[in-house]
Amino acid sequence: MCSERTSADPVTTAASTALELDDIQSGMLHQRPASYVGTYLLLRIDNREAGRKLVQRLLPVIESARSSSDPTRNAWVSVAFTYQGLKALGVPQDSLDSFAPEFRQGMAARAAELGDVGDSSPENWEKPLGSPEAHVAVSVLSPDAARLESLAERARRAHEQLAGVEVIWHQDCYQLPTGRTSFGFKDGIGQPAVEGSGIPGSNPDERPIKAGEFILGYPDETGSVGPMPAPEILGRNGTYLVFRKLHTRVAAYRQYLHAKAASREQEALLGAKMVGRWQSGAPLALSPEQDDADLGADPGRNNRFGYTDDLRGFKCPAGAHARRANPRDALDHEMSVDVRLHRMLRLGTSYGPMLPEGVVEDDGADRGIIFVFAGAHPKRQFEFVKTQWLNDGIFIGAPAEKDPLAGANDGTGSFTIPQRPIRRRLQSLPPFVITRGGEYCFAPGLRALRWLAELDTQTG
Repeated sequence: MCSERTSADPVTTAASTALELDDIQSGMLHQRPASYVGTYLLLRIDNREAGRKLVQRLLPVIESARSSSDPTRNAWVSVAFTYQGLKALGVPQDSLDSFAPEFRQGMAARAAELGDVGDSSPENWEKPLGSPEAHVAVSVLSPDAARLESLAERARRAHEQLAGVEVIWHQDCYQLPTGRTSFGFKDGIGQPAVEGSGIPGSNPDERPIKAGEFILGYPDETGSVGPMPAPEILGRNGTYLVFRKLHTRVAAYRQYLHAKAASREQEALLGAKMVGRWQSGAPLALSPEQDDADLGADPGRNNRFGYTDDLRGFKCPAGAHARRANPRDALDHEMSVDVRLHRMLRLGTSYGPMLPEGVVEDDGADRGIIFVFAGAHPKRQFEFVKTQWLNDGIFIGAPAEKDPLAGANDGTGSFTIPQRPIRRRLQSLPPFVITRGGEYCFAPGLRALRWLAELDTQTG
């Protein structure tokens, strides 16, 4: 334990380790507001002292996970650092060396392994994403524009007129008027409960995931405390963030469905088979034949299901996007696979304008998803899911197939839809999602942020 402790009583659950909510950034555990607007900033630190001053100024703006449990305060600022950012702040090398290897390498260096090739390769990324210049990531999320502007102004005062710190990139985000993603599907449904957080998950039948899967310093699903950056005050109550800007080719997606289906109804069914849900959010596992808007809108039912009664995928194909990203109980018969080791906290948002309904020609606008994942084990969480489940089909018995929506498709892939009497196989899947850039970040706890702000006195 760190020598510095909070005086507040810890939140506990039965047979769990106390989760120090007072020391965890609010945005790491709380899902985005149901309706949201926000902005993301990347900053470069050119002067070490200015960088520490920035952290000091940001501290009063960042709330803890305990304070943000108040529903009237569901707007927040979060801050995280890349490896190069911690280095720019003057974090000692032995401490830098204690971070996860993928964090130290950076996402651009791991692009080929992640399937970020072709149009998604780093040479095509939006500058300065993935470059050594990206040091500090700041996100501001709010349920309305007024509170967003208030928080954003406080965050701006932290870095404006601070010589030695420069804003080098920003991206606004907002929930689309439909409340869905740019592809037209309800989003933000599946979220696990973190043990000790007091925040319920979206599937009442799923046991809370051990806190150590998401927050450093606690036992995880293996029963042990995973590796944590040193010193303990820096690592404890922090988490790794995966940040990716993903451009969605909505027109190409609509064109593909139109070419493969004979009617609007068949297009909707084909889209649902590829995603694993209808556009309303209703899962195929519960409503395999037609959309059910009431089911999709019901948070008590729309994520309460499994796949054990559909192992062959007649309701929801095993290769569908949602089933690949979270196979639930479909792999319970696989002794070597524990799905709970690969769960993710999804904190992402949409950006860019909608492509109007019915339009099938690309209008040239940039639209898509800012994908943000929080977890303590980026390699066996994000990287495992991306490489083994989304970009490969070995685990479902189809090694040549990738995720039809988010996989690293190149126009030669296929997608199998089990049906009687003869299965259907879609061919020549083009890429529908293009990586525009990304980075691995580390979001420290609040004590760690104070430690970073005072680093000059602590390291001599």
